[in-house]
Amino acid sequence: MPGTGPLDLNIKLKRLIETVDAANILTEPLTASIRSLLTLSASEIDCDEASVLVRDGDDGDLRFLIAIGRVADQLLNIRVPGGKGIAGFVLSSGQPMAIADAGEDESFYAEVDKKTGYSTQTILATPLRHGGEVIGVLEYINRRGDPPFASYTPEEMDRAAGFADAIASLVNAYQSAKLFRDLGERMLSSEDPDAASIREWLHDVRTSSEHKEMMDLALLIRELTSRGEAERILAREIFEAVIRFSDSGDNTSYLA
Repeated sequence: MPGTGPLDLNIKLKRLIETVDAANILTEPLTASIRSLLTLSASEIDCDEASVLVRDGDDGDLRFLIAIGRVADQLLNIRVPGGKGIAGFVLSSGQPMAIADAGEDESFYAEVDKKTGYSTQTILATPLRHGGEVIGVLEYINRRGDPPFASYTPEEMDRAAGFADAIASLVNAYQSAKLFRDLGERMLSSEDPDAASIREWLHDVRTSSEHKEMMDLALLIRELTSRGEAERILAREIFEAVIRFSDSGDNTSYLA
């Protein structure tokens, strides 16, 4: 804090703020990657309506993180209560499900359709797993074209499970980045009597030339990661060489 703590605490807090701001930079490309992979996977199983739902809280509730299709924007404001619907069952059981007629299935959660005006008929839902834990659900709704829609096949369920593995890794990365971002937001919105001085200190950190350089580097890294494997390997080698140079002698560097 400003003038109230030892120097090492000040440095640690600066590193935290750098991490929070870098997380902000990283969340946008992560959501874009999830959406791209979701669109690709839906196309592979002849579907235009799909979504990624993630666990929200400790009671098994789900919220829509990413959605594509006609009512995608409406879905992002909706939460599914714990244990409700096909997605709720898949989250709690860890088992995929394919439903040929949602209206006839007693576990179907019709409230989502009521809020969006959409008519769900066929569903393919598969769990998103990371580190041995189910962290969300991948859902595909209906088919392309007009009803009645053909049921999803076992082969398509296997294909969806393959996409779910890749999407789960991206979702976990997004959730980790979001955790740091939310921590920063809570600090900034604090009603503590010292909140004003905290915000002033954070502003000074974030407007410093050093912090801006750090964020510029984060943006460059983000850009490189989207270019391909060869570029990522080259960038890593360059960064490691700079660090070795910094550690090799009496050289002065901002990386030290």
